Amino acid sequence: MPERDTSSPGAPCWADLLTSDPDTSQAFYAELFGWTAADPSAEHGGYVNLSKDGKLVAGCMKNDGRSGAPDAWTVYLATADAQATTEAAAAHGGQVVLPATDVGDVGTFAVMTDPGNAAIGAWRAREHQGFGITNQPGTPAWFELQARAYDASVAFYRDVFHWDIHVEADSPEFRYTTFRQGDAALAGIMDASGFLPDGAPAGWNIYFSVDDADKALAQVGELGGAIVIPAEDTPYGRLATATDPTGAVFRIVAEI
Repeated sequence: MPERDTSSPGAPCWADLLTSDPDTSQAFYAELFGWTAADPSAEHGGYVNLSKDGKLVAGCMKNDGRSGAPDAWTVYLATADAQATTEAAAAHGGQVVLPATDVGDVGTFAVMTDPGNAAIGAWRAREHQGFGITNQPGTPAWFELQARAYDASVAFYRDVFHWDIHVEADSPEFRYTTFRQGDAALAGIMDASGFLPDGAPAGWNIYFSVDDADKALAQVGELGGAIVIPAEDTPYGRLATATDPTGAVFRIVAEI
């Protein structure tokens, strides 16, 4: 898989896990993907940066239950101005969940929902530049929104995050749009309205690269996670969906 520029405006630049059991979650991903955890940052509420081979791949934060949010992964898109992004989100059918908030000299973040009610973060980098490595085994490889309000969502990311959008498929059976930078696709939006179960929310998915999808799924079970969708071959690789021990959903992809 080609390298991506995670610092370009609108590009997925970071992901973090909200988990009710940080120790168990960190141990799970350490075994599955080979990640190492930094010491929790007391200054930033116990936030933990996770690395692969010494390069940042994700973050981890305790879910104290007060918000009512389930354990889940959040995707962040790069922005040059987090405040302007939240204002644009509100003006284009989204809602601001967390306003633009400075994290010392590290950066500024915000969280909002798009018109389909999928949560998405924005990150204005300063000292923390986001992903240090992607598209390698054990690191993030692809970011995809399964959208209920497909047309409105595509317009939202085009207008709020300045995506250069490309329609990859537009048939009744399969509608898919990608965000591209030059020849490189950085993220995708799928029309999921026809297959998401009743009550299942729209949402962003992170695909982590692995060498062997079936071996990784077996390890997921051994480590206390669960298989949601078994591995299957697709034109985009061998894909599967799983949950970690606290129920946070993630996906894996292996080249065929």
